[in-house]
Amino acid sequence: MRVRIVEIVTASLLALTISTGTSAAGPAEEANAALDHFSAAYSANDVDALVQLYTPNAIVLGTNSPIISEGVDAVRAYFTGIKLGGSGNKNQIQERRTIVLNDNAVVITGFYEFTRMSEGKPLPGPARFTVLLTKNDGQWLIAHQHSSPRTQPKTD
Repeated sequence: MRVRIVEIVTASLLALTISTGTSAAGPAEEANAALDHFSAAYSANDVDALVQLYTPNAIVLGTNSPIISEGVDAVRAYFTGIKLGGSGNKNQIQERRTIVLNDNAVVITGFYEFTRMSEGKPLPGPARFTVLLTKNDGQWLIAHQHSSPRTQPKTD
């Protein structure tokens, strides 16, 4: 009898979850989805969309930047400075690891590849990254991003 009650409660909760469209996504899944939005906005060359993915006081160590960019105006200047808008440049996340610090802070680190267009030809730019995402008013935003060129393994 007790097993049957557990089965009924479990089935009811599952049906409720499906019917209301809620998901069991936690901080790791939500933060990774936000990072995927970064990659999509970069690949769309949409500087405005990128800037909206950062906290107001975000700190960015850009892949090809000699300075620390702090705050959304500096983040905008960084992406404008690399001439992202309309460039055809792309970003693809290749591998990542996630560390949940708490329900409102997640660190993601890994490898991605930037494809930059130069004279109409794609130039791959492998890089590595570490990103701290924080949940602000229900939205996951990038509070810190460090990106640097990735050394490729030596081949014999």
